Amino acid sequence: MSVSQDSPALGAEIRRYLLAQRSGMLSTLSQRLGGYPFGSLVPYILDHQARPVLLISNLAEHTRNLAADPRVSLLVSDAAGDIQAGARVTLVGDAQAPDDAELPATRDRYLRFFPNATQLLELGDFKFMVIRPITLRFIGGFGRIHWISAENYTAPANQLANAEGEVVAHMNSEHAEALADYCRHYLQQSPDAIAMIGIDCDGIDLRADNQLARIDFDEPVTSSAAARSALVRMAQVARGH
Repeated sequence: MSVSQDSPALGAEIRRYLLAQRSGMLSTLSQRLGGYPFGSLVPYILDHQARPVLLISNLAEHTRNLAADPRVSLLVSDAAGDIQAGARVTLVGDAQAPDDAELPATRDRYLRFFPNATQLLELGDFKFMVIRPITLRFIGGFGRIHWISAENYTAPANQLANAEGEVVAHMNSEHAEALADYCRHYLQQSPDAIAMIGIDCDGIDLRADNQLARIDFDEPVTSSAAARSALVRMAQVARGH
């Protein structure tokens, strides 16, 4: 895909990249060490604005750092073996607590991806944080090195945050055959156990035989009706119609 620097098309490509990954290196400004960068490996998801969502402990060093200075970066890479050959993104932004109104949907989405995190929340010592992007640095291979603005990266305004739980539950209870067709056609897999765990403006996430998998939409969707239409089209394509 050939795109210009700092364009909405490049921003969408970076969203899809980050949506397909599950962990990164969080860098905070160390209070203990007088402002030196401090790195922590963290799992994350993206919310429906494409902000990284973290579940952090009050006892963690990076949490203490964030309480004093919210400026962070999150480095995400898919490299295996030659780390210089893989794509990577550094998202720079400010960490903040989710709004009270969006916290339930954020919590539910995070726990569908990381169900074991339920035990952490029960301890009462963990809380959610989101990173509001300021700018991003994308290295996609030789000759593809770009800075991207938050404006071009952020997901288009959409209604999926409130509809996601209902759509996921409906697909899992009523359309198991379609999920199997998605896996067969788009992932070239035939897993024994399949469940949808997420849907956003750019695609869907599945758990197939306990492995997370991502399938992107052809075009972003911004409403539950548009998402359902995209899912129907995907099933038709998968079945050869």
